[in-house]
Amino acid sequence: METLLPPLKALSDESRLTILWMLEDRYLCVCEIQEALGLAQSTVSRHLMLLEEVGFVSSEKDGQWKNYRLNPSPPPAVHALLSVVRLCAQSDPDALAMREKVKTICRENICGKKVA
Repeated sequence: METLLPPLKALSDESRLTILWMLEDRYLCVCEIQEALGLAQSTVSRHLMLLEEVGFVSSEKDGQWKNYRLNPSPPPAVHALLSVVRLCAQSDPDALAMREKVKTICRENICGKKVA
């Protein structure tokens, strides 16, 4: 139960589910996620911290930036839940719309960082 309850709780928030949908196609920085969701930087950072703690996302530092992506090696329970999230997102209009919206967001326009 201890390995399943925290990931399930993490999925109980619509913004966190949306972040997972957004990270399906590419890595994103906080400013890109903030732009897409219209949330405060601190709120987005808290959501990402929780998603990282339970194993849904991973991050890597790039100078002063932190890039987030779906965890390529999640714990078994998280892996199973991610499969369900992905399956549902394939036909969810909100998920599809958010993934399209993210394609138009460019960190160069938001925070001046050039993507390598």
